[in-house]
This record gives sequence, C-alpha cells and structure tokens, in this order.
Amino acid sequence: MPLARLGTTSWSLQPTDPADLVRLVHATGLEAVQLGLTPCIRDRAHWAGAVPALIEADVTLLSGMMQPVGEDYSTIERIRQTGGIRPDSTWEANEAMARAMAVLAANAGIGIVTMHAGFIPEDASAPEHGVMIDRLRLLTDIFAAEGVHLALETGQESAETLLAAMEAIDRPMLGVNFDPANMLLYGSGDPTRAMELLAAHIMALHLKDATPSPSPGAWGTETPLGRGDVDWDAFFSIARDLPREVDAVIEREGGDRRVEEIREAVDFVRAHFK
Repeated sequence: MPLARLGTTSWSLQPTDPADLVRLVHATGLEAVQLGLTPCIRDRAHWAGAVPALIEADVTLLSGMMQPVGEDYSTIERIRQTGGIRPDSTWEANEAMARAMAVLAANAGIGIVTMHAGFIPEDASAPEHGVMIDRLRLLTDIFAAEGVHLALETGQESAETLLAAMEAIDRPMLGVNFDPANMLLYGSGDPTRAMELLAAHIMALHLKDATPSPSPGAWGTETPLGRGDVDWDAFFSIARDLPREVDAVIEREGGDRRVEEIREAVDFVRAHFK
C-alpha cells in the first residue's frame, strides 16, 4: 500500500512566525506539514494565524502535534520525569490544552493529533499505570468527540508496553505514530520488531534516523535520513503492508542544515518507497 502523503514537521523548520513557516515549508520542496499545535493554543497572539496562513498558501495540514506542558528533553531522565501526561503537576493544564486543541484541530480539518504519552510504566499493577491509562482514555475521548484521532508516538515505552496500554485503553480512535529513530534514541527496542508488533495500530509515520547511545540511559544521536541505524528496507517493506494508508512525515530535530537535509530526505524516501 503506498504512502498517502509526504510532508515534514513544523518544528523541524524552527520558524519564527506563521509567514516564516510557509516560506520554509516551500523551501523543502514539500506542500504538506504536520503542525505543532501547542503554540497555537498557548501563544495565540503569535501563532493563532498559523492554520489560516498554511491553508491560504495551499499547504496541506497532514496532522497536528500536542507537546504537553512542562516537558524537558535535556536528558532522558528529565523527560522521564516531565514527559507526556504522567506528571500530576501538569495534568490539569494538559487536559485543558487538549480540550482547546481538539476543537482547533477539528475546525482546521486535521484528523490526527500525535503526542508522547510519557513513559507508561511497564508494570500494569502499578498505581501510576492505572492513572495514565485513565488520562489517556480521557484524552482520546476528548479528541474523538471532535472527530479527531489521537496517535501515541513511539520511543518512550517499549513496543510491548505501548501495545498493552492501548489494549487497556480500548478506543478505536486511538492509534500509533511510529517513529523508528525514537526506538534507538531512547534505547527502547529494535525499530523493525517494534513496527511489526504495532503495525495494526499505526496511523502515521515519522521518518527520522538515529544511532543508539553506547551508554544506557543516555540519548542516542539523531542523523540525517539514511545515515543512521534504522533498517529502511525493512521499514518500507512493513509500511507497504500496513492495513491502512498513512501519511509519512520527515522529522529533523538536530543540525543546522534542516531545510537541505529535509530536501535530501525527500529524495531518499522517493527512491526507497516506490
């Protein structure tokens, strides 16, 4: 099955404002984007015009992304403490943001919003596990009420833990945003095995590459597409057999040649996925 559409992420481009975002998307040679929606909710004075600017420029909105309040990616240990909807201290703010974001996404014609859950505990009997399942079920229902799917991004949990959590949440509007590089960056498992395990639930793909860290508990290293340790032949083989068409989004979060490397990634994807 072919990829539905190919785009990039707004945050990869590090735009200064909506007009700059439009300019940078066009500079990649793409006409589609996954839009980070958190600034549109929490910094409306600056980013409220992002959706209309993209639509007016004929840039397709593939999906949205929710970055939960308070996340700190400085180290794996810090994001473990602050990530997703796990911390009690930020839960009320994140629930409120999700309610506003669901309406924004629906009004913009965005059908999928992605996010990291936040290191779901492996032990299903742990009290914190039950709290996170309840919170994720509520968020799924909030987005579903507006006709929007919620897709949990891979990496912070093993594929087995994420799959078990999704089965416990048991909502048809919940799926997976599969990012193979994150499995390496977090040291959470083999990307090919994870993709095979989660394939039935994949709703969107992030195209990103990385090498794992030689030290447990430390970040791996993100690389341009095709220069890391992701097995792209296996990735695209599995992608061809997914049960639904999915959008593929090139993500580049490191380096200072992001537009150029995204353009190179477009060529890489089109050469490998035919």
